[in-house]
Amino acid sequence: MKMESQPNQLQIRFVTKQDRYSVPDNPFAVPSSIVVKELNALLRSLIDESPGQRIAAEFDFIAGGELVVRPLGDHLARLGVSAESVVDVEYLERRPPPEALDCLIHDDWVSSVDVCRRAIVTGCYDNTAHLWTTTGEHKCSVSGHSGPIKAVVWAGEKFVTGSHDETCMVWEWDTEENTVRCTDICRGHTQSVECLSVSPDGGRFASGGWDKFLKIWPLDDDGESGRKKARGSSATKAPRVTLKGHKECVTGVCWIDDVQIATCSMDHTIRIWDAEMNSSVREIGSAKSFLGVDFSPSSGLLATGAADRLVRLYDPRSGEGQVVKVTLSSHTAWVPSVKWSAGRDTLLVSGSYDRSVKMWDLRSPTVPLYEMEGHEEKVLCTDWSLPDLIVSGSADNTLRVFRV
Repeated sequence: MKMESQPNQLQIRFVTKQDRYSVPDNPFAVPSSIVVKELNALLRSLIDESPGQRIAAEFDFIAGGELVVRPLGDHLARLGVSAESVVDVEYLERRPPPEALDCLIHDDWVSSVDVCRRAIVTGCYDNTAHLWTTTGEHKCSVSGHSGPIKAVVWAGEKFVTGSHDETCMVWEWDTEENTVRCTDICRGHTQSVECLSVSPDGGRFASGGWDKFLKIWPLDDDGESGRKKARGSSATKAPRVTLKGHKECVTGVCWIDDVQIATCSMDHTIRIWDAEMNSSVREIGSAKSFLGVDFSPSSGLLATGAADRLVRLYDPRSGEGQVVKVTLSSHTAWVPSVKWSAGRDTLLVSGSYDRSVKMWDLRSPTVPLYEMEGHEEKVLCTDWSLPDLIVSGSADNTLRVFRV
């Protein structure tokens, strides 16, 4: 029987993509003041009525394309969704909160981190990089730079470090002998190197720094840009390309694909570069300095952290109209680091000078899903390259590891 909507009531229909929790799609009349806890109670009672079903799961709810975090009537009104007809409310099993796994102690600020299945590499203000297993075992320290390491990135079996000493270094790690060798010293920047990113094809890496330049370097051993001093020693390499356009420090860089590169800068702009044409093809402005950028191949969005305490998501393909697709607000200080989740196109993590690390879902722009606590000083870097691990580095000399 169709239920009549009463004053201060809504008609809703539960829908889900998780078949094991499916319920009949009959509409229900609920108070407009119903909150997530009460929606959970109603949904579990419906599931429990199904033969053989008894669950303890908690659920999140999506209406109007966003996660419900306030009374449902207020949520729909904020989004401009009409309550005159039946409202579909999608439900999905709630993700458990991240679990603190480890705290890896360094001798100075942890400025940068990158994770792969092999290991975690961290960059430190004491001029060293460190290799760790994903279970927290310290494997070795890497010396060679004469200034603080500001950026690190894995490049297949190698990794790259960028430093305040104006150089990038490419390293090989022999896991059997647990030894690290510098294969290439990349010279060309005239001030501190602040950010690094490896191309999707693995053949190049990009760097940006305080000299305002974006530089592209080879990772292969074709000899075009480098010169071997002796067999087994390091090569000195020059950049293949130097791109000029930013007016202040280049604070973040990421490859969009094998041709396009995105950079962000303290000059309040994001630039999109064409690595074949060797030119800037687009500029996106803002009112404040950008501090970090990351690209999601699955959603096609750029995430940025900025000095105005906001995380913004941009569509670099957008021609006319609104380029900022989503604004995430909760941090209370600069946001130097944003990283998309590996394989989950609606999730990302941000780290801030307010000492917090926050997990976000694009469908909940006003409230983070979770806040990961523990750092005692400003957060400088984050990474979510493995689906089940979030890591964050801080000026408290620690790298914290969370299981997701």
